Amino acid sequence: MGKASALPRVVIENVTPRVDGGRYPVKRLVRDRVEVGADIYKDGHDLIAARVLYRPEGDRRWREAALDYDYDSDRWTCTIGLDELGRWQFVIEAWPDHFRTWREALKKRVAAGQDVAVELLEGASVLCRGRKRFAKAGRDTVKAAEAKLVDTSLSIDARVEVALDDALLEAAYGPVCSADATRSDCYQISVERDRAARGAWYELFPRSQAREPGRHGTLRDAEHRLPELAALGFDVVYLPPIHPIGRVHRKGRNNTQQAELGDLGSPWAIGSVEGGHTAVHPELGTLDDFEHFVSAAQEAGLEVALDYALQCAPDHPWVEQHPDWFYALVDGTIRYAENPPKKYQDIYPLNFWCDDREAMWNACRDILLFWIDRGVKIFRVDNPHTKPLAFWEWMLHDVQVRHPDVVFLAEAFTRPKRMYGLAKVGFSQSYTYFTWKNTAAELRELMSDLTDPEVVQFYRPNLFANTPDILHEYLQRGGRPAFRVRLLLAATLAPAYGIYSGFELCENVPVRPNSEEYLDSEKYQLRHRDWDAAGNLNAEIAVINRIRREQPALHRLDNLTFLTTENSDILAYLKRSPRGDLVIVVNLDPFHAHDTTVHLPLAELALLEHDDFEVQDLLTGARYQWHGARNYVRLDPEQQVGHVLLVRRTSR
Repeated sequence: MGKASALPRVVIENVTPRVDGGRYPVKRLVRDRVEVGADIYKDGHDLIAARVLYRPEGDRRWREAALDYDYDSDRWTCTIGLDELGRWQFVIEAWPDHFRTWREALKKRVAAGQDVAVELLEGASVLCRGRKRFAKAGRDTVKAAEAKLVDTSLSIDARVEVALDDALLEAAYGPVCSADATRSDCYQISVERDRAARGAWYELFPRSQAREPGRHGTLRDAEHRLPELAALGFDVVYLPPIHPIGRVHRKGRNNTQQAELGDLGSPWAIGSVEGGHTAVHPELGTLDDFEHFVSAAQEAGLEVALDYALQCAPDHPWVEQHPDWFYALVDGTIRYAENPPKKYQDIYPLNFWCDDREAMWNACRDILLFWIDRGVKIFRVDNPHTKPLAFWEWMLHDVQVRHPDVVFLAEAFTRPKRMYGLAKVGFSQSYTYFTWKNTAAELRELMSDLTDPEVVQFYRPNLFANTPDILHEYLQRGGRPAFRVRLLLAATLAPAYGIYSGFELCENVPVRPNSEEYLDSEKYQLRHRDWDAAGNLNAEIAVINRIRREQPALHRLDNLTFLTTENSDILAYLKRSPRGDLVIVVNLDPFHAHDTTVHLPLAELALLEHDDFEVQDLLTGARYQWHGARNYVRLDPEQQVGHVLLVRRTSR
């Protein structure tokens, strides 16, 4: 225990927002308003004052805002604005408010008709002791009031009037002496741009974008698709690795162990004699072609996300230059990657705890800096859960200090605590288990977990409806209606979602029964597609993405409320916003029509039991007259799999 004189005058507890007691920063977006709160109290009957001090990390000057006390909750809160990208700091400061305590006591004495001459001198003493610590703007006011309070030539009433002046109360704000002030620990907020939490992603392989079947596509070929993707309402075009592909142990079509002449290999087997992670595959083009692609995307209103996969093909330059960066087996060979029963002989994992790890970690970071210098501000990170959290915490922070506008998406299909851990150490957003959650109960459980008030402080989901690795049984069996269902769910349950090429064409044939791998997977060969083929979902995608942009209720994660339905095959949920409330109803059965009654929380919607009101389906434009809390819905998957209903209050 320290000296008695150094012990805190005030108790500050339960500061929010914070993650793991302040070990990690909470996440917010630039221009967000953030509520800061704490439990603050002390012994006795003295009044307390409190404020939050906050600033961008590295700034010398603290900004401040007073905390207000709410008697019912016994809690102090205020709201602060975040107007810059990067890490922010905040602390709570509280103190016994000697001047306000004296002022309130003076009011009572005056009201009781007591002699307050001595009390006025005491007030002047309080002002004198605190004058140098009060804000500079009010010091003249304080000094003038102090002089009048001790001026016995003035009447008692005149001196009381000075003491109770609101301008003096404002000027005398702050601890009277340094020992009065108690400060909390320092907490952090990671402030990112909107794309860190919101956006529609589209994944494509540039090598499959040639207009002629059988020809290896280039980055210039891929440019031709950018206006189309922009017209569909996507925000991000995500490219799997564009680097040279290893030749040693190259995989063949459909993931066969032996490649035949002309087989392309997996883009995730990175590196060959042509270069490593900072090179472009020669068949895709040049580095200049890539920079041109990025510029063309920007002109179309799109951002480019690049895959960041920290692994190497056996013929990657690092294998020869730095063999100690890999795992050596007892026979002297390097261990390849595997996830039994899957084997990846074409990939060597890096040993992040090797003796030369400082150089290796720096080299991994420098890959990102290289591509950032060429216009990439979004990275989809492959299998981050197989690399140390310590590496990610160091590297992500190091990069974002230099480039706070860079966004990182974690491809983290792993256990919840490890997935959440990746978010805590700095990933902007993350894949989820969404592709495997297809029943109403599963979706409710998943989204309830992701919208937990503590989880939303640090974790942002990106609901990819499919990936090159995941063709779920639901899509395989359900056909086109299943794709429409999953599109609607992904796009409306969370502010960020994505699809992989071919989803819009309802590609659903697996390589074999009970497999989630695609037949003739684009990971190992070219796929030529007719993007306007019959049955495509382009029109629906465009409508849904337009709705996502226009409706603020779909821009947030924490406003999701599941509604009661009387049929487990129909899922209904509410997304609220001051600019429009949405009721979304989806038939989860891709084979059969279903009907149900949807129960609405009328009080939340500012409606009464007998109110008539209109709901407009933003997908079709149709309008329906609803009444009260229970309303009928019927959905046929061959016609319409769901509704996105904008509530319009028409009568009372």
